[in-house]
Amino acid sequence: MKKNQTERTESASALIDARIDELGDWRGETLSRLRTLIKEAEPEVVEEWKWKVPVWSHSGLICTGETYKHVVKMTFAKGASLTDPSGLFNSSLEGNTRRAIDIHNGDDLDEEALKALIRSAVALNKSSVRG
Repeated sequence: MKKNQTERTESASALIDARIDELGDWRGETLSRLRTLIKEAEPEVVEEWKWKVPVWSHSGLICTGETYKHVVKMTFAKGASLTDPSGLFNSSLEGNTRRAIDIHNGDDLDEEALKALIRSAVALNKSSVRG
């Protein structure tokens, strides 16, 4: 990673840390857990801060982690192009490009299925870059 990119990543990571701390409730815990799962699924993921939300990228945008009053929303940039055998996508289903997973307080999340979805998103990004 180039120095400037490293600085941006460290700055974005600090902003994500601050958002998690600022929330201080189940939403912060959920966002923190999602972040951990993303890094487990793709250790080379790049954390960014765009549109005032956490963003994770690898060879292109993977997903965002938005927090609202009653939901943590994980929006996959190219979700409509991903297979979702576990049926994790439950929001933004009508679009031609994005798909999202809305997580409410107390929801159980299939972590292995989520990691598989993240790996699929990275593979799609890599295939698009080569194309």
